[in-house]
Amino acid sequence: MTTNCCVTESVTDDDKSLEMLANEISTSRCKKCLAQSRPVSRTTVLLMLKPELLEQAVIGTYRFCSTAACPIVYFEEQTRNSFTPDDLRVTVGVKATQNPIPLCYCFGFDESHIRDEVSRTGRTTVPERISRLIREGPCACESRNPAGVCCLGEVNRAAKRLTLT
Repeated sequence: MTTNCCVTESVTDDDKSLEMLANEISTSRCKKCLAQSRPVSRTTVLLMLKPELLEQAVIGTYRFCSTAACPIVYFEEQTRNSFTPDDLRVTVGVKATQNPIPLCYCFGFDESHIRDEVSRTGRTTVPERISRLIREGPCACESRNPAGVCCLGEVNRAAKRLTLT
């Protein structure tokens, strides 16, 4: 049996309630920029870190800071241990300022795919294509996306921003 971390079906009121509860529980703020952060599995952190830094993250509870201007990607909740984009094997799309800016780590889409399609056709089908790929096969956002969550939210935000420019 394959699992899918991304849900492309409609969201129910129960799902919204669970999401609101998770957001209320998730109150830890980034130690550098003080913005809201989200929990991320230690496995995700270990998969993203460069090999020489792995021993620094074998214990602890980590959080992900998605603030673009903040130099911190991951920080451990109880200590001062943190990691920056330079510590990772992959480019973190929400922190990137130079192309290619990754959006979908499972299927390889970046901002240039959306930008090129919008310049040719006036719109983008990238979010729909990713949704179809998710339905047809497994995605691995928990392992491939540095944020440890489904990329569709970020893909949709980028599509909206790039379609309007």
